[in-house]
Amino acid sequence: MAAISVPRTDCRATDALAGSGERVSDVADLPWVEDAGKVAPKDARALSKVFFDRLQVLEEGTHAYQYARNTLIEMNLSLVQFAARRFRSREAGDMEDVIQVGTIGLIKAIDRFDLSREVEFSTFAIPYIVGEIKRFFRDTSWAVHVPRRLQELRVDLAQAKELLAARLDRDPNVRELADHLQLTEDEIIEGLIASNGYTAGSLDVPGEGEGPAGVARTYADVLGAVDPALEKSEDLQALAPLLGELGERDRRIIAMRFGQEMTQAQIGTELGVSQMHVSRLLSRALAQLRTGMLA
Repeated sequence: MAAISVPRTDCRATDALAGSGERVSDVADLPWVEDAGKVAPKDARALSKVFFDRLQVLEEGTHAYQYARNTLIEMNLSLVQFAARRFRSREAGDMEDVIQVGTIGLIKAIDRFDLSREVEFSTFAIPYIVGEIKRFFRDTSWAVHVPRRLQELRVDLAQAKELLAARLDRDPNVRELADHLQLTEDEIIEGLIASNGYTAGSLDVPGEGEGPAGVARTYADVLGAVDPALEKSEDLQALAPLLGELGERDRRIIAMRFGQEMTQAQIGTELGVSQMHVSRLLSRALAQLRTGMLA
Protein backbone atom coordinates (compact mmCIF):
# COMPACT_ATOMS: atom_id res chain seq x y z
CA MET A 1 0.00 0.00 0.00
CA ALA A 2 1.28 3.51 -0.80
CA ALA A 3 2.43 5.73 2.03
CA ILE A 4 -0.35 8.07 3.14
CA SER A 5 0.02 11.06 5.42
CA VAL A 6 -1.68 14.35 6.17
CA PRO A 7 -0.32 17.40 4.30
CA ARG A 8 0.40 19.29 7.53
CA THR A 9 3.21 16.83 8.25
CA ASP A 10 4.33 16.23 4.67
CA CYS A 11 6.88 18.85 3.63
CA ARG A 12 6.74 18.04 -0.07
CA ALA A 13 2.99 18.56 -0.26
CA THR A 14 3.27 21.78 1.74
CA ASP A 15 6.17 23.09 -0.32
CA ALA A 16 4.45 22.27 -3.60
CA LEU A 17 1.29 24.13 -2.66
CA ALA A 18 3.09 27.03 -1.05
CA GLY A 19 5.30 27.52 -4.10
CA SER A 20 2.24 27.64 -6.34
CA GLY A 21 0.50 30.26 -4.21
CA GLU A 22 -2.10 27.81 -2.83
CA ARG A 23 -2.98 27.90 0.86
CA VAL A 24 -2.07 24.69 2.67
CA SER A 25 -5.42 24.85 4.46
CA ASP A 26 -7.17 24.33 1.08
CA VAL A 27 -6.23 20.65 1.18
CA ALA A 28 -5.77 20.25 4.94
CA ASP A 29 -8.51 17.64 5.08
CA LEU A 30 -7.16 15.58 2.16
CA PRO A 31 -4.65 12.74 2.69
CA TRP A 32 -1.34 13.09 0.90
CA VAL A 33 -0.85 9.98 -1.26
CA GLU A 34 2.79 9.28 -1.99
CA ASP A 35 2.17 6.94 -4.96
CA ALA A 36 -1.50 6.72 -5.92
CA GLY A 37 -0.82 3.94 -8.42
CA LYS A 38 0.22 1.58 -5.62
CA VAL A 39 -2.86 2.06 -3.45
CA ALA A 40 -4.62 -1.28 -2.92
CA PRO A 41 -8.12 -1.52 -4.48
CA LYS A 42 -9.81 -1.80 -1.07
CA ASP A 43 -8.01 1.31 0.19
CA ALA A 44 -8.66 3.08 -3.11
CA ARG A 45 -12.42 2.67 -2.68
CA ALA A 46 -12.33 4.24 0.76
CA LEU A 47 -9.96 7.04 -0.23
CA SER A 48 -11.93 7.79 -3.40
CA LYS A 49 -14.99 8.70 -1.33
CA VAL A 50 -12.89 11.19 0.64
CA PHE A 51 -11.43 12.74 -2.51
CA PHE A 52 -14.78 12.91 -4.31
CA ASP A 53 -16.37 14.60 -1.33
CA ARG A 54 -13.63 17.26 -1.29
CA LEU A 55 -13.53 17.61 -5.09
CA GLN A 56 -17.11 18.88 -5.09
CA VAL A 57 -16.20 21.98 -3.07
CA LEU A 58 -12.72 22.73 -4.48
CA GLU A 59 -12.44 25.42 -7.11
CA GLU A 60 -11.72 23.95 -10.53
CA GLY A 61 -8.31 24.90 -11.89
CA THR A 62 -6.62 25.26 -8.51
CA HIS A 63 -3.66 23.09 -7.55
CA ALA A 64 -5.72 21.52 -4.78
CA TYR A 65 -8.41 20.56 -7.29
CA GLN A 66 -5.82 19.12 -9.70
CA TYR A 67 -4.20 17.14 -6.89
CA ALA A 68 -7.52 15.60 -5.89
CA ARG A 69 -8.57 14.83 -9.47
CA ASN A 70 -5.21 13.40 -10.53
CA THR A 71 -5.02 11.25 -7.41
CA LEU A 72 -8.48 9.84 -8.16
CA ILE A 73 -7.36 8.98 -11.70
CA GLU A 74 -4.18 7.23 -10.57
CA MET A 75 -5.88 5.35 -7.72
CA ASN A 76 -8.55 3.94 -10.03
CA LEU A 77 -6.41 2.94 -13.03
CA SER A 78 -6.87 -0.66 -11.89
CA LEU A 79 -10.48 -0.35 -13.12
CA VAL A 80 -9.17 0.41 -16.62
CA GLN A 81 -6.83 -2.59 -16.52
CA PHE A 82 -9.69 -4.79 -15.31
CA ALA A 83 -12.01 -3.63 -18.11
CA ALA A 84 -9.27 -3.96 -20.75
CA ARG A 85 -8.72 -7.66 -19.99
CA ARG A 86 -11.96 -8.68 -21.67
CA PHE A 87 -10.65 -7.25 -24.95
CA ARG A 88 -7.38 -9.18 -25.03
CA SER A 89 -8.80 -11.64 -27.57
CA ARG A 90 -9.52 -8.81 -30.00
CA GLU A 91 -6.96 -7.74 -32.58
CA ALA A 92 -6.13 -4.62 -30.65
CA GLY A 93 -2.57 -4.09 -31.82
CA ASP A 94 -0.82 -2.35 -28.96
CA MET A 95 -2.64 -2.94 -25.65
CA GLU A 96 -1.28 0.40 -24.44
CA ASP A 97 -3.68 2.12 -26.83
CA VAL A 98 -6.60 0.29 -25.22
CA ILE A 99 -5.42 1.33 -21.74
CA GLN A 100 -5.10 4.96 -22.84
CA VAL A 101 -8.57 4.95 -24.38
CA GLY A 102 -10.00 3.30 -21.26
CA THR A 103 -8.35 5.99 -19.15
CA ILE A 104 -10.31 8.60 -21.09
CA GLY A 105 -13.48 6.78 -20.02
CA LEU A 106 -12.24 6.77 -16.42
CA ILE A 107 -11.63 10.53 -16.51
CA LYS A 108 -15.12 11.13 -17.91
CA ALA A 109 -16.58 9.02 -15.10
CA ILE A 110 -14.62 10.95 -12.46
CA ASP A 111 -15.81 14.28 -13.84
CA ARG A 112 -19.44 13.14 -13.83
CA PHE A 113 -19.59 11.13 -10.60
CA ASP A 114 -21.65 12.38 -7.69
CA LEU A 115 -21.59 10.82 -4.22
CA SER A 116 -25.31 11.49 -3.90
CA ARG A 117 -25.92 8.70 -6.41
CA GLU A 118 -25.32 6.24 -3.54
CA VAL A 119 -23.52 3.84 -5.88
CA GLU A 120 -19.94 2.59 -5.78
CA PHE A 121 -17.66 4.54 -8.09
CA SER A 122 -16.39 1.32 -9.67
CA THR A 123 -19.94 0.38 -10.64
CA PHE A 124 -20.45 3.83 -12.13
CA ALA A 125 -17.08 3.98 -13.94
CA ILE A 126 -16.90 0.57 -15.66
CA PRO A 127 -19.62 1.34 -18.27
CA TYR A 128 -17.80 4.58 -19.18
CA ILE A 129 -14.49 2.75 -19.55
CA VAL A 130 -15.90 -0.17 -21.53
CA GLY A 131 -17.93 2.18 -23.73
CA GLU A 132 -14.86 4.20 -24.62
CA ILE A 133 -12.89 1.04 -25.48
CA LYS A 134 -15.72 -0.32 -27.62
CA ARG A 135 -15.92 2.99 -29.45
CA PHE A 136 -12.18 2.75 -30.08
CA PHE A 137 -12.56 -0.70 -31.65
CA ARG A 138 -15.58 0.36 -33.67
CA ASP A 139 -13.76 3.38 -35.12
CA THR A 140 -10.33 1.82 -35.73
CA SER A 141 -10.85 -1.89 -36.40
CA TRP A 142 -12.42 -1.47 -39.84
CA ALA A 143 -10.07 -1.82 -42.82
CA VAL A 144 -12.16 0.72 -44.76
CA HIS A 145 -14.43 3.45 -43.49
CA VAL A 146 -18.13 2.63 -43.44
CA PRO A 147 -21.01 4.56 -41.81
CA ARG A 148 -21.54 4.02 -38.09
CA ARG A 149 -24.99 2.45 -38.63
CA LEU A 150 -23.44 -0.24 -40.85
CA GLN A 151 -20.71 -0.90 -38.29
CA GLU A 152 -23.40 -1.49 -35.67
CA LEU A 153 -25.46 -3.56 -38.13
CA ARG A 154 -22.47 -5.88 -38.61
CA VAL A 155 -22.60 -6.77 -34.91
CA ASP A 156 -26.38 -7.38 -35.06
CA LEU A 157 -25.94 -9.55 -38.16
CA ALA A 158 -23.22 -11.64 -36.54
CA GLN A 159 -25.41 -12.29 -33.50
CA ALA A 160 -28.47 -13.04 -35.65
CA LYS A 161 -26.51 -15.46 -37.84
CA GLU A 162 -25.27 -17.37 -34.82
CA LEU A 163 -28.72 -17.54 -33.23
CA LEU A 164 -30.55 -18.57 -36.41
CA ALA A 165 -27.87 -21.07 -37.43
CA ALA A 166 -28.31 -22.87 -34.11
CA ARG A 167 -32.10 -22.78 -34.48
CA LEU A 168 -32.26 -23.82 -38.16
CA ASP A 169 -29.20 -26.09 -38.18
CA ARG A 170 -27.97 -24.23 -41.27
CA ASP A 171 -26.86 -20.75 -42.27
CA PRO A 172 -29.81 -18.33 -42.48
CA ASN A 173 -30.65 -16.61 -45.76
CA VAL A 174 -31.21 -12.91 -46.33
CA ARG A 175 -34.98 -13.09 -45.88
CA GLU A 176 -34.68 -14.93 -42.57
CA LEU A 177 -32.14 -12.39 -41.31
CA ALA A 178 -34.42 -9.54 -42.40
CA ASP A 179 -37.42 -11.05 -40.61
CA HIS A 180 -35.41 -11.65 -37.44
CA LEU A 181 -33.93 -8.13 -37.31
CA GLN A 182 -37.13 -6.49 -38.64
CA LEU A 183 -35.25 -4.87 -41.50
CA THR A 184 -35.67 -4.91 -45.26
CA GLU A 185 -33.75 -7.37 -47.39
CA ASP A 186 -31.93 -4.45 -49.04
CA GLU A 187 -30.71 -3.27 -45.64
CA ILE A 188 -29.47 -6.77 -44.81
CA ILE A 189 -27.62 -7.02 -48.13
CA GLU A 190 -26.08 -3.60 -47.56
CA GLY A 191 -24.93 -4.70 -44.10
CA LEU A 192 -23.44 -7.95 -45.42
CA ILE A 193 -21.52 -6.11 -48.13
CA ALA A 194 -20.25 -3.53 -45.63
CA SER A 195 -19.06 -6.34 -43.34
CA ASN A 196 -16.48 -7.22 -45.97
CA GLY A 197 -14.75 -3.96 -45.08
CA TYR A 198 -14.00 -5.12 -41.53
CA THR A 199 -10.81 -6.90 -42.57
CA ALA A 200 -8.55 -6.53 -45.57
CA GLY A 201 -6.27 -9.13 -47.11
CA SER A 202 -2.67 -8.36 -47.91
CA LEU A 203 -1.67 -7.86 -51.54
CA ASP A 204 1.28 -10.15 -50.80
CA VAL A 205 -0.99 -13.15 -50.20
CA PRO A 206 -0.21 -15.83 -52.85
CA GLY A 207 -2.86 -16.07 -55.54
CA GLU A 208 -3.58 -18.70 -58.16
CA GLY A 209 -0.96 -19.72 -60.72
CA GLU A 210 2.77 -19.19 -60.85
CA GLY A 211 4.90 -16.29 -62.01
CA PRO A 212 8.41 -16.28 -63.52
CA ALA A 213 10.82 -18.96 -62.30
CA GLY A 214 7.97 -20.94 -60.77
CA VAL A 215 7.41 -18.42 -57.98
CA ALA A 216 3.80 -18.15 -56.79
CA ARG A 217 2.13 -14.96 -57.98
CA THR A 218 0.64 -12.59 -55.44
CA TYR A 219 -2.41 -10.40 -55.91
CA ALA A 220 -0.07 -7.43 -56.27
CA ASP A 221 1.50 -9.08 -59.35
CA VAL A 222 -1.81 -9.10 -61.22
CA LEU A 223 -3.17 -5.82 -59.91
CA GLY A 224 -4.07 -3.56 -62.80
CA ALA A 225 -2.89 0.02 -63.16
CA VAL A 226 -5.01 3.08 -63.82
CA ASP A 227 -5.60 3.59 -67.55
CA PRO A 228 -4.85 7.25 -68.37
CA ALA A 229 -7.26 7.00 -71.31
CA LEU A 230 -10.14 6.70 -68.86
CA GLU A 231 -9.70 10.31 -67.76
CA LYS A 232 -9.68 11.45 -71.37
CA SER A 233 -12.88 9.53 -72.00
CA GLU A 234 -14.57 11.29 -69.08
CA ASP A 235 -13.38 14.67 -70.37
CA LEU A 236 -14.77 13.94 -73.84
CA GLN A 237 -18.13 12.95 -72.37
CA ALA A 238 -18.26 16.24 -70.45
CA LEU A 239 -17.04 18.25 -73.45
CA ALA A 240 -19.60 16.95 -75.96
CA PRO A 241 -22.62 19.01 -74.78
CA LEU A 242 -20.41 22.11 -74.43
CA LEU A 243 -19.34 21.82 -78.08
CA GLY A 244 -23.00 21.73 -79.02
CA GLU A 245 -23.45 25.17 -77.42
CA LEU A 246 -20.86 26.75 -79.74
CA GLY A 247 -21.80 28.40 -83.03
CA GLU A 248 -21.37 26.46 -86.28
CA ARG A 249 -18.25 28.43 -87.32
CA ASP A 250 -16.60 27.97 -83.92
CA ARG A 251 -17.27 24.22 -83.99
CA ARG A 252 -15.76 24.05 -87.48
CA ILE A 253 -12.64 25.90 -86.34
CA ILE A 254 -12.25 23.55 -83.35
CA ALA A 255 -12.63 20.52 -85.65
CA MET A 256 -10.06 21.79 -88.15
CA ARG A 257 -7.56 22.81 -85.44
CA PHE A 258 -7.74 19.76 -83.19
CA GLY A 259 -9.41 17.13 -85.38
CA GLN A 260 -7.55 17.74 -88.64
CA GLU A 261 -4.55 19.38 -86.93
CA MET A 262 -4.56 22.33 -89.35
CA THR A 263 -2.54 25.46 -88.58
CA GLN A 264 -4.26 28.78 -87.94
CA ALA A 265 -2.99 30.05 -91.29
CA GLN A 266 -4.48 27.04 -93.10
CA ILE A 267 -7.78 27.57 -91.30
CA GLY A 268 -7.76 31.24 -92.28
CA THR A 269 -7.23 30.32 -95.93
CA GLU A 270 -10.08 27.77 -95.71
CA LEU A 271 -12.45 30.34 -94.17
CA GLY A 272 -11.21 33.35 -96.10
CA VAL A 273 -10.13 35.30 -93.00
CA SER A 274 -6.78 36.35 -91.55
CA GLN A 275 -4.69 34.14 -89.28
CA MET A 276 -5.05 36.83 -86.55
CA HIS A 277 -8.85 36.62 -86.77
CA VAL A 278 -8.72 32.80 -86.54
CA SER A 279 -6.56 33.16 -83.41
CA ARG A 280 -9.14 35.44 -81.76
CA LEU A 281 -12.06 33.15 -82.69
CA LEU A 282 -10.18 30.07 -81.44
CA SER A 283 -9.24 31.75 -78.13
CA ARG A 284 -12.83 32.82 -77.51
CA ALA A 285 -14.21 29.35 -78.24
CA LEU A 286 -11.64 27.63 -76.03
CA ALA A 287 -12.31 30.08 -73.19
CA GLN A 288 -16.02 29.24 -73.37
CA LEU A 289 -15.31 25.51 -73.30
CA ARG A 290 -12.86 25.87 -70.41
CA THR A 291 -15.38 27.82 -68.36
CA GLY A 292 -18.00 25.15 -68.96
CA MET A 293 -15.62 22.32 -67.98
CA LEU A 294 -14.57 24.03 -64.75
CA ALA A 295 -18.17 24.74 -63.83
